[in-house]
Amino acid sequence: MPDSDRLRALRVVLVLVGLIFIFGIYTLGIVWPSGWVWGEVGPRSFIPSHYLMMIIGVYATLGVFLIIASKNPAAHASLIWFTVWSSVVHGGIAG
Repeated sequence: MPDSDRLRALRVVLVLVGLIFIFGIYTLGIVWPSGWVWGEVGPRSFIPSHYLMMIIGVYATLGVFLIIASKNPAAHASLIWFTVWSSVVHGGIAG
């Protein structure tokens, strides 16, 4: 695959992951609360926990910066690698 195609694919992935981080976690909390809403799940589960709001805030912020990084991935390599490795670690601990 030529470098220009790889760069384009990376840019698309960064935007998609950024959008998932911005909108996906909250959406999954509504659609599948038992899997995504930490804390109280029950009659009052429409009130998000403080932990969930913190996670949404952190990931939404990271999502915005990933979208910004998609314009020039080489200049934001450390942010991209942080996202990759922190997600691997998070998955390893949570899984």
